[in-house]
Amino acid sequence: MNLKSKILLLSAALLLVLTFFFPLWSIDLEAPQYPEGIGLRIWINQITGLKPNDLKNINGLNHYIGMKVIEPDAIPELKIMPFIIIFMIIFGLVSALAGKRFLVYAWIALFVILAVVGLYDFYTWEYDYGHNLNPQAAIKIPGMVYQPPLIGSKMLLNFNAISLPDISFYILIFAVGLAALTLILDKKSNKSKMENAAI
Repeated sequence: MNLKSKILLLSAALLLVLTFFFPLWSIDLEAPQYPEGIGLRIWINQITGLKPNDLKNINGLNHYIGMKVIEPDAIPELKIMPFIIIFMIIFGLVSALAGKRFLVYAWIALFVILAVVGLYDFYTWEYDYGHNLNPQAAIKIPGMVYQPPLIGSKMLLNFNAISLPDISFYILIFAVGLAALTLILDKKSNKSKMENAAI
């Protein structure tokens, strides 16, 4: 790999540090009784409310319909994900310093695999919270489930639930895009060198 490609890959790996400072996913709830909105922000290592008391308020609402309490400290993925990101940063840096194309391909492939696994895991988490309800709940509607959409919006009683990727998700996409760009630029550089050598 040429120097320009190595610098781009180093930048892609270091960009991942930013995922510790911005949320990865957002779930917002819109309803007449909450004119300013209420929502959750899912980070790689925590779950917070859109506003200071939102997580507490959402847990209170969930209690009435029989949903489990959202306890960030009890969610193992939030303990594992920071280590995965740190590993991907180190892997990216090593790949850039080694300058081996196959390592860059492996880095991108691992990102894609982790993204698919992560989205599936998030879907099953939402499914569990939305379907496994307490039969003793104060509000019971036969056949009603409360799983938010993975991506997009969905009406849950009088709440419009909106689930969308947040800043850190786009940082991850941009990092993978930069890594792919390093391969393209390196391939063009090698092709140009071969053409010049043949002249």
